[in-house]
Amino acid sequence: MSVNLAIVEDTPGFRESLVRMLNDAPGFQCSQTYGSAEEALQGIPAAPPDVVLMDINLPGMSGVECVRRLHTLAPRVRVIMLTVYENTENIYAALKAGASGYILKRTSPAKLLEAIQDVVDGGAPMSSAIARKVVQSFQETAPASGSVENLSSREQEVLDMLAKGYLYKEISDQLHLSLGTIKTYVRRIYEKLHVQSRTEAVIKYLGQENQKHSNH
Repeated sequence: MSVNLAIVEDTPGFRESLVRMLNDAPGFQCSQTYGSAEEALQGIPAAPPDVVLMDINLPGMSGVECVRRLHTLAPRVRVIMLTVYENTENIYAALKAGASGYILKRTSPAKLLEAIQDVVDGGAPMSSAIARKVVQSFQETAPASGSVENLSSREQEVLDMLAKGYLYKEISDQLHLSLGTIKTYVRRIYEKLHVQSRTEAVIKYLGQENQKHSNH
């Protein structure tokens, strides 16, 4: 079954090239495009796609506010921010609003398709540079409960790769394990660290790693 997508992007040329790329890729289909957040909020809840690719800088309402409202109107829809912005404020606001991933527009088509598939599989794709910026924006120290040291060596290995921005499929290829096994490891990591998402797990992991290095 194809992954059904919607695009919210106000630059016609970029929007059209995205649509062509998605519709040419096996297993992907773009069924809706919108030039503004307001249009997207009218159309998407009525016919929810699997994934929305959302620009941040839209005319009128911002992409971040659109994600926040979509989260209420169509909670099952996953949103990937697709943007030129890599400043901490935008990243943090988008993830806090409910975005599942944050990908830069300069990302190659192959990587973008992998990121979309990763979100469908329950992942939260973002580059390692983005992940680190998210960590820096959470200045508070990770709670003591749920230490990374409670993880098995294999779970720590998977978490380290998540922190470096690897997609689920890339982790499964590198470790020669099935996608299902990687998802099981990720679920166990979340339980042991008392977190709900990849972002929280990475924050806790990098926070504790930084503490470790500063103690040496």
